Amino acid sequence: MSEASVHSVDQKVRIAIIGNPNVGKSTIFNHLTGLRQKIGNYPGVTVDKKVGTMDFKGVSYEIIDLPGTYSLFPNSEDEIIAHRVLNQLSTKVRPDYVLMVIDSTQVSRGLFLATQLIDLGIKLTLVMNMADIAAEEQINIKTFEIYKDLGVPIISTDARGAEGLQPLKELIHEGKFSNPAEFIDVEEIVSANILNKVQSKFSFENKYQAYQMLRFGLVDKTVSTEDKDYIKNLLDAEDFDLEKAQIEETRIRYEKIDSLVEKSVSKAKTPEAKTNRFDKIFLHPVLGYVIFAGILLLIFQTIFAWSSVPMDLIDGLFAEISSWLVATLPEGPFTSLLAEGLAPGIGGVVIFIPQIALLFAFLAILEDTGYMSRVVFLMDRWMRPFGLHGKSIVPLVSGVACAIPGVMAARNIGNWKEKMITIMVTPLMSCSARLPVYVILIGLTVPDRFIIGFVNLQALALLGLYLLGVFGVLITAFGLKKILKTEEKSFLMVELPSYRTPRWKDVLLTMYNKSRTFVMEAGKVILAISIILWVLASYGPPSKMDAVRAEGEQRIAQASEEQIPEIEAEISSQLLENSFIGIMGQAIEPVIKPLGYDWKIGIALITSFAAREVFVSTIATIYSIEGDVEDDLTIRQKLEQQTWADTGEKVYTAATAFSLMVFYAFAMQCMSTLAVVYRETKGWKWPLIQTVYMTALAYVSALVVYQIFS
Repeated sequence: MSEASVHSVDQKVRIAIIGNPNVGKSTIFNHLTGLRQKIGNYPGVTVDKKVGTMDFKGVSYEIIDLPGTYSLFPNSEDEIIAHRVLNQLSTKVRPDYVLMVIDSTQVSRGLFLATQLIDLGIKLTLVMNMADIAAEEQINIKTFEIYKDLGVPIISTDARGAEGLQPLKELIHEGKFSNPAEFIDVEEIVSANILNKVQSKFSFENKYQAYQMLRFGLVDKTVSTEDKDYIKNLLDAEDFDLEKAQIEETRIRYEKIDSLVEKSVSKAKTPEAKTNRFDKIFLHPVLGYVIFAGILLLIFQTIFAWSSVPMDLIDGLFAEISSWLVATLPEGPFTSLLAEGLAPGIGGVVIFIPQIALLFAFLAILEDTGYMSRVVFLMDRWMRPFGLHGKSIVPLVSGVACAIPGVMAARNIGNWKEKMITIMVTPLMSCSARLPVYVILIGLTVPDRFIIGFVNLQALALLGLYLLGVFGVLITAFGLKKILKTEEKSFLMVELPSYRTPRWKDVLLTMYNKSRTFVMEAGKVILAISIILWVLASYGPPSKMDAVRAEGEQRIAQASEEQIPEIEAEISSQLLENSFIGIMGQAIEPVIKPLGYDWKIGIALITSFAAREVFVSTIATIYSIEGDVEDDLTIRQKLEQQTWADTGEKVYTAATAFSLMVFYAFAMQCMSTLAVVYRETKGWKWPLIQTVYMTALAYVSALVVYQIFS
């Protein structure tokens, strides 16, 4: 019986997959596990943990997909995660085996990490992936020569073509992993005295594990304060320089790797590769940006076009469900909860799935083809002065469609500080949900006429609001750059992989996993808040609510059939006014009055926290607008008639309208986004900070605009 099979009698065998970015690691993980995957998070960090199950010949194996990393130097959160999993103090958590995936066209770079794993004493197998591309480039790898030097089993695969993956399963099942002798002598880098002390303190199996604790102990959040103090005092006492040690380790390791690669890898001289030809176009200092802008335009036009139909169907479906519940179930609070609380709440989650699935499908295609790495390279020098990263461009542009997939896309940024800045500012990009608010208020106050012969004033106002969002992103990001502190180094290390056709199975898996994560994680929070908003809008002090209903019943009894709809609309408005959320609106009126808002607008501000576009339907209800709430002409006419009770002056002046537009441009009026930020940051700290700063920014900006225009 194999070692793996024996091991599985007591517990499931745990296998970690590690490798450099863009080596096909996730493709191998997806092939081994299929849909038997779950997304979690590593304790104390925002990096996702992908865990799957592989069933083979009656044995179940737990497969862990570790973040892509180039080395075990603590320069990023991803590298800390890799270290933490592979160098666990507890053997109950540490993987039993490791699959080290190497790009067959970049053997030297892959072996750097592989030899570090060897020195950790890990039972290892090397997976030489992308064998097809190596063959195309006429690269010949003598795997037996590498095996003789390293003592580690090697298997060649083409994950995209599913070549070698069945033998890989057999290898896992047979437990063909080895724990060879060390690759370098760590005592050439660190004195035996220091290593012996750390090894004894933490009961490590070898000296390289002790060296890794010296490197990671001060930056790993799971290491206790007492142990960190021990490491720091030891480093200070020995006057040990970690950066010099890293440089020396890199030199020694690459000397041996270069010698190994020289005798085991050969490459025929070939004409200029197609990758270089494409890069001359896609990385051109002018044409490169034009092409990128065109691709973005195409993607978002496609997302809007393709998602509109399923989103309308979902919207209509849940509207019909609400109507069916009202018509089928007996009248009462429970029916109202289902029809007005739960059904719209679930619909508010599901309706975003088409946009999320499509956006991440396109991102997966760009990533898989190798183009996304070029985008990051192009944009990095423009983003970095503001505290952002080249990879921030994807979430920010995604935010124009919807902040939810934009925030989710930020997880691809390795640096914690830049990732957090991106998450914190992405909702400032004017998303499609703001458009209904902009359109109705611009139509109310900005004349529909042209200047300079061809520039429409209303279109110019709309463009100004979108540019205002971009300005807000850059200024806020620059401020957060000064405020947020981290010892993690910020750098751009991006591989420019060969261009290739996308793996459609992986694209579909990405669409499925991202959509499922959103529904299962963010959906819980969205649904809970929907129910809370329903309760606040449906109930109020019994004495006031009963009085409104009694007066309404009396008026309806005395009214003609033609008058009843108007009376019912007025009663609905009065009930909302006397509900808990109505009372809240009146309570905040003194705060929002300097912005030009009355308590009715205050209610709209509160209810539109569910979603910004709710502003339109809320004011339609409050003002008892008859007919279709989407009829913006009717709404405009009604808004124009609204006056202040004490002065008789119009409420919706140009000053108030522009103030409202600016408020909605900056405010965090979207619980769905808040839920996703909670999901991505693994806690309420950052969503609350985001809500506070965006609300403050919106308030101050709206106040300034109102004072200027009034």
